[in-house]
Amino acid sequence: MSFDRDHAPQPVLLPPTPQYATDRRDEPVTATSFNTMPTPPSDLPLLSRIQIYSTSVPKAWISPICGAGAGLASGIVTCPLDVIKTKLQAQGGFANRNKTQFQTSKQLYRGIFGTGSVIWKEEGLRGMYRGLGPMLMGYLPTWAVYLTVYENTRDYYYDQCGSWWVARCYSSLTAGACSTVLTNPIWVIKTRLMSQSTRGTTDGMRAPWHYTSTLDAARKMYRAEGMRAFYSGLTPALLGLTHVAVQFPLYEWFKMKFTGYGMGEHPKDGHSHFLGISAATFLSKVCASTATYPHEVLRTRLQTQQRQASVASSDGMRAAQQYKGVISTCRVMLAEEGWRAFYAGIGVNLVRAVPAAMTTMLTYEYLQRGIQEMQAEGAEKMKPHDGYSV
Repeated sequence: MSFDRDHAPQPVLLPPTPQYATDRRDEPVTATSFNTMPTPPSDLPLLSRIQIYSTSVPKAWISPICGAGAGLASGIVTCPLDVIKTKLQAQGGFANRNKTQFQTSKQLYRGIFGTGSVIWKEEGLRGMYRGLGPMLMGYLPTWAVYLTVYENTRDYYYDQCGSWWVARCYSSLTAGACSTVLTNPIWVIKTRLMSQSTRGTTDGMRAPWHYTSTLDAARKMYRAEGMRAFYSGLTPALLGLTHVAVQFPLYEWFKMKFTGYGMGEHPKDGHSHFLGISAATFLSKVCASTATYPHEVLRTRLQTQQRQASVASSDGMRAAQQYKGVISTCRVMLAEEGWRAFYAGIGVNLVRAVPAAMTTMLTYEYLQRGIQEMQAEGAEKMKPHDGYSV
């Protein structure tokens, strides 16, 4: 659509546009689909053969592929900042509460650079990328599921309610719920790995566990705490769906305002709209992150709390479970640490979240554009006048 012509005050649904060079892409995936895969002559250049092969990729696979690629790129770029944010969010939950008075002034990690300096001195580069494995394991299915469900439910909800904004919000909530429930165990492991330290735990400000790998963390958590440990923090994570309900409708609205194209859509003249996509991502992410940040702190506190009944304090007494649900966690944090605790690490989060979102959306949009162009080129090379036919 174009914003040069008259339009309604609110965004409207774009008319269906051909996403692929041939109608064959819209056919359902069947067991015989791959038996009819085009086989280009071996004397063609490698790029030409790849383009021809790309025409056999079903339409339903495009969003998962692009979403997984976007999650992979985002995880690698932002892992160090995620470690810093997790340390800041979690440190108040490790304090020794068997003392007569809770000491809020004792903090190991302070600010972005202070926390990064402590991690670098104690653990080096490996500490900055602690938890990268489960982070990538989480991002790949998270974004693959989320973006696929989001793109495939927008039209359905629009048909049901007739409102552009409501349809996008419903799609965001549905996609977020599917991806959150599916990947929550991975995120718990990631948070545990990122919050631990190679130093001892005698100061009461470091995690009381040590895992050597993702599998080691999963094994120890299951043996000591049971299956419920993998769904710690699920409630605040689901509450955090308000984040995507704000971010993605805003992103799509801003992108249409700046570029005239919806999510996953691109002009045929090769214009990339880099600045428009970047600006849309920046504005939508800042709004969403600022409005919904406290749920992330609650989720981190619940995910980093051990559930085993045999955890003992430094004086040999059995330690009671500190946090018991979202409301209880809010009360304890407010009483012991004040309202500022709900925004611990928000500076790091914004510094991390904005480039993460920009990496994710730019990767997703450019992968979509690249696959569409590749399929169009492949379909063109398959025409009989090029000396090749299927």
